[in-house]
Amino acid sequence: MAHFVIIGAGECGARAAFALREKGFDGEITLVGAEPLHPYERPPLSKAGAADASDPKFIAAAEKYAESGIRLLTGLEARDFDRSSKTVTLSDGTTLSYDKLLLATGASARSFPGAPENSPHIRALRTHHDAAALRGVMKPGNHIAIIGGGFIGLELAATARLLGAKVTVVEGLERVLKRGVPEEIAHLLTERHRAEGVDIRCGVSIEALTAEGGKAVIRLSGGEVTEADLVLVGIGARPNVEIAERAGLAIDNGISVDIHLQTSALDVFAAGDCCSFPLPIYGGRRVRLESWRNAQEQGTLAAANMLGLDEAVSSVPWFWSDQYDMTLQIAGLAEGAATHQRRELGAGAFILFHLDAGGRLIAASGIGPGNAVARDIRLAEMLIAAGAHPDPAALAASDIKLKSLLAA
Repeated sequence: MAHFVIIGAGECGARAAFALREKGFDGEITLVGAEPLHPYERPPLSKAGAADASDPKFIAAAEKYAESGIRLLTGLEARDFDRSSKTVTLSDGTTLSYDKLLLATGASARSFPGAPENSPHIRALRTHHDAAALRGVMKPGNHIAIIGGGFIGLELAATARLLGAKVTVVEGLERVLKRGVPEEIAHLLTERHRAEGVDIRCGVSIEALTAEGGKAVIRLSGGEVTEADLVLVGIGARPNVEIAERAGLAIDNGISVDIHLQTSALDVFAAGDCCSFPLPIYGGRRVRLESWRNAQEQGTLAAANMLGLDEAVSSVPWFWSDQYDMTLQIAGLAEGAATHQRRELGAGAFILFHLDAGGRLIAASGIGPGNAVARDIRLAEMLIAAGAHPDPAALAASDIKLKSLLAA
């Protein structure tokens, strides 16, 4: 009986395990996770759900794994795998033999250079344990400083203000959300945070981050010193490629895979945050995506290709962020855009459509209260996937339905 092993029990790994069963695989499945909890959703850790101290949102009930014939091993790390003997060695010394192997090892938070390790006053956010620790400090009278004005940093800033904490955000670049978010939208969110009482400082460099006298201390290059009850370091993530490197797999901004998520080793696949892959709709440009939907979709795709179905990566990248009552959604990759068109949706909501020099729609970025932009972003995603060259004036005209452009 064939044995498929999945290393990484996050969104991607868990979805892959269940997808194997849904696609008819009747062999053995072993899912290995380093955390003691069974697989759970990561997005709520930084969004408003972080204000809730309850258990995480589990992907499936614990008994569902047993019912599906999935052997779930938690609290164990996969240390190495041997390509010739097709075996995986776990942290407790157990050896697993595999016929097909999926690396869904995810990513880890980047640490701040020179900062003390294991300080309760300096933290990152990747796990439910991290989120619980942050919640314990996010309360009235406490000061939370956040290094990094990306999605996680700003989502946690909103959550901390919701809970009554004082919040400072320090961003080294000239604005927040510099990576992948248009300036118009970043400006709107910056102003909303400031209206909510968040102190956002951009273009500021940090000389040192230390823990002193029960506080975290940020020393800025201009000589200013900021003390906080807790500093969250949100300066990005690095792919977890160590086990792949030790096995001699090709690495290129993550574990390098082809359009079928196959690594450079026979019968070894990789998916989710840990891998980089060519994206056909962008001319084969190699990307690595850190997003909830990508983890889901690639888990399912990896399962299909472990079964020999040879399905290629075809989806349009999609991201979202909730901050206060505002939701930001982005479809596609705007890098390389030559122009953009703005469509007003009412109630403060709008979408920016990004076109390349040839007039092809390559991305759409929208923001508004609640789900105000969700439908139009979904239609834009379909236009991007179709390689559409829509009339720019029609994109900007709110009285012309995007669905009609898709039909055309």
